[in-house]
Amino acid sequence: MSARLRMQGSRRAGMTLIEVMVAMAIFAIVAGLLYGGFVQTARNKERIETQLEREHEIRSGLERMAQELATAYTSAQRNINETLRTMITGLVAKEEGSNTRINFTSFSHRRLYRNAHESDQNELGYFVTQDPEKSNEDVLARREQRRIDDDLEKGGQTQILISNVISFELSFLDQVTGEWASSWDTIQSTGQTNRLPAQAKILVTVPNLNGKGADQTFGTRTWFPNTYALNFTLYRP
Repeated sequence: MSARLRMQGSRRAGMTLIEVMVAMAIFAIVAGLLYGGFVQTARNKERIETQLEREHEIRSGLERMAQELATAYTSAQRNINETLRTMITGLVAKEEGSNTRINFTSFSHRRLYRNAHESDQNELGYFVTQDPEKSNEDVLARREQRRIDDDLEKGGQTQILISNVISFELSFLDQVTGEWASSWDTIQSTGQTNRLPAQAKILVTVPNLNGKGADQTFGTRTWFPNTYALNFTLYRP
C-alpha cells in the first residue's frame, strides 16, 4: 500500500506533456510580446534621434547664416581708374524662382593656418542647388572665397550647409522706406548703393521631419551693424 501511494505522489509531482506544451506556448507568447515591445522602442528611439539630428542641422545652419550676415560690409573706396579695380565689396541678393541667391563680403573668415596670407575678410554666398549624391533632392549650399576679388558671385569652395531643402527665402528690411524687400544690390546704381539693410529675415522650408504631413518652415532674423559703406578716407584740414 505504501508503494502505491508513493507512485501516485510521484505522478502528481511531475508535469504531463500537455502541461509542458501549454507552458512553452505561454512563454513564446510573452517572449514575442516583449520582443515586439523592444523592437518598437528601438524604432521610436531611432526615429526621434534622426529628427533631433535633422532639426539640429537646420537650426545650426540658420544660426551660422545669421552670424555671418551680421558681419557683412561694403566699402565706399574706389579706384580712380576702374580698370585697375581688383576688389568688389557689397551684398547682392536676388530671386531665383522660389529661392534666393545671395553673395556678399564679410568679416567672418577664420584663418586656419599659421602665416597664411589671409585676413578676416572673405566672400560668402548661399544658394539652392541639386544634391551631388541625390538627383531628386536640393540642398542649401554655402560658398566661401578666402580672398576678395573683382567678382562677388564666383570662386571659392562650396559645401552643403543644409541637406534636402525645398526652398530658401531671404527678405530685407530697408531702413529708408521701412518696408521689406525680396532683393538687394549695393553695387548697381539702381539698387541700394553703398548701404546694407537694417535686418534680414531667413526662411528655410524642408520636408516634414516626421516623414509625412505638410512641409515645415524654419526661420530666424539677423541685423547688420555695418549698415552704411565703410569709408577710410583721411580728411585733412
